[in-house]
Amino acid sequence: MAMKQLSGAEESHSLSRPPSSVDILFDKSFRALTCTFTWATILLLAFIVYKIGRQAIPAVSTYGLGFLTSTTWDVNAHEFGILPEIWGTLYSSFLALFLGGFFGITIAIFLTQDFLPHKLEMILKNIIELLAAIPSVVYGLWGIYVLIPLIRPVADLLHDNLGWIPFFSTSLSGPGMFPAVLVLSIMILPTVAAISQDAFRAIPHKTKEAAFGMGTTRWEAILRVMLPTASGGIFGALVLGFGRALGETMALAMLVGNANEISLSLFAPANTLAALLALNFPEAGELEASVLMYAACVLLLITLLVNIAGAAIISRTGSGGKK
Repeated sequence: MAMKQLSGAEESHSLSRPPSSVDILFDKSFRALTCTFTWATILLLAFIVYKIGRQAIPAVSTYGLGFLTSTTWDVNAHEFGILPEIWGTLYSSFLALFLGGFFGITIAIFLTQDFLPHKLEMILKNIIELLAAIPSVVYGLWGIYVLIPLIRPVADLLHDNLGWIPFFSTSLSGPGMFPAVLVLSIMILPTVAAISQDAFRAIPHKTKEAAFGMGTTRWEAILRVMLPTASGGIFGALVLGFGRALGETMALAMLVGNANEISLSLFAPANTLAALLALNFPEAGELEASVLMYAACVLLLITLLVNIAGAAIISRTGSGGKK
């Protein structure tokens, strides 16, 4: 007992003593290193934006803002417009966020609110996180050979019986918006689920106990107490998932249909900015490369605006919670 008290006193003394010259040197070195990497990241991002913007200048001066509102993409006639691609990018991302966000948050609740034994919970958590390790081209192949044949009968049934509804106004002849959205929602699901789980686990256990002490049922405690408390972290997960959906390339290029069209139909082919860049760069001439760089700048701007809006809402939610 005396030895434990002595060791405790020595540990307390070592913690309370002033920092040595070695500690100060280590602290300054670590600060300098982190500051260097921070500025290097900022400079790298600025360099990327500069290089893309510089190559996009000829297209910007030639096509101006009309490039954003035109629906024509004709290389031979030198007519370019990306409004269908902007629509396809936002439409597919919002639909994928709706599906992937709903199931991701549901999975997070299921894995953090004591519905399962701990071992089974860990197994399911690892399985869901493994979805993020699957390459996007594998998702694309799976969508082509498994998902599209699987959902085509349902799509045809909906079109035949509910074709007057704009969402079902066309049939699914092959690649289209709906299979692309389904695959995209699966791809963002691990991100939303993992971050939402962290948000739920960050809530003090006493908060849940207090809710039960007020006489709430299990689901009332989850939906009225736990979910609003974790809303800041959950919204951050949705923003990250939406950013992932905006920039996804290969799976969308293989599944969305690559059609220069604007349609509300879930079964019509469409196109996205990322797919446009991936499919056209290998054979692009000088003018088309500049136009594609212009499209890349638009995609960067959309992603930046989404992140800024998400950060602002998260900050306001956090400050509101503190009040």
